[in-house]
Amino acid sequence: MVNFTRPLIMGVVNITPDSFSDGGQFLETAEAIEHSLSLVREGANIIDLGGESTRPGALRVKLEDEQKRVLPVIEALAAHSDFVASKAQISIDTMNAETAFLAVAAGATIVNDVSGGLADKQMFEKLKNLDCKYIVSHWRGFSDTMDSMNNYQSVAVDVAKELQERVQKAVSAGIAKERLIIDPGLGFAKDIAQNWHLVARLDELEKLGLPILVGASRKRFIAGALEPDDVAGVNNQRRDLASAVLTALLLQRKLWGVRVHNVSTTLDAIKVVEALAFANQESNGQSK
Repeated sequence: MVNFTRPLIMGVVNITPDSFSDGGQFLETAEAIEHSLSLVREGANIIDLGGESTRPGALRVKLEDEQKRVLPVIEALAAHSDFVASKAQISIDTMNAETAFLAVAAGATIVNDVSGGLADKQMFEKLKNLDCKYIVSHWRGFSDTMDSMNNYQSVAVDVAKELQERVQKAVSAGIAKERLIIDPGLGFAKDIAQNWHLVARLDELEKLGLPILVGASRKRFIAGALEPDDVAGVNNQRRDLASAVLTALLLQRKLWGVRVHNVSTTLDAIKVVEALAFANQESNGQSK
């Protein structure tokens, strides 16, 4: 057997006008549904639907606006024959407890909370009796202030410690540990160098003994590795390729999933790593 398990691929669908890489492209319900189905056809195991941008500097949206964006899409996908046949799951990307609750009622089976329960104090209470997974991300503050909160002694150690604290809070509130997934929160209250240091030391998160989701796709630190002097000038095609390369390199880790915008490129990278791993295995067997 090869020494890694293929991570789940979580396809990003931003139903927002202002997300950093694709804002406005899937704001209409029909467009979001079609894009979700397209990502599933490309190989996504999970569709992560978000109605509020968390890009640096983004302002909060009204609760009713977020819900008007995401709930019709969730309901449509949960009832769509092709989506049901694919056995893909629906994830709701939200920091709001009420939206999370309504999304699960509509058909979501995963709540992806980038704030780890810090943005809405009712999140754990709302989720504790629901039948869904809960992704606890590392977070220190909202998008308009988070860039000033990136003080760490050792970023990977500090992130792991703060995640552990949120996990303990969630479990104490009644959410079973078996339902929890952790996310290092790449891009949230971390500068370019800190994100790379964190990615390099995901072993610190592995010590927590929980499934890990990594969401590096198209983020600023990815572009920073390609064009340090012109980060904003790196287009999505280059960011997607670089994100897929990072996914391939991270397969040495024990990842539960990867959150990406470009599913097909990511899956191609994973398949190449798998082909090489199987060939190495067969070669080792022949040499004995």
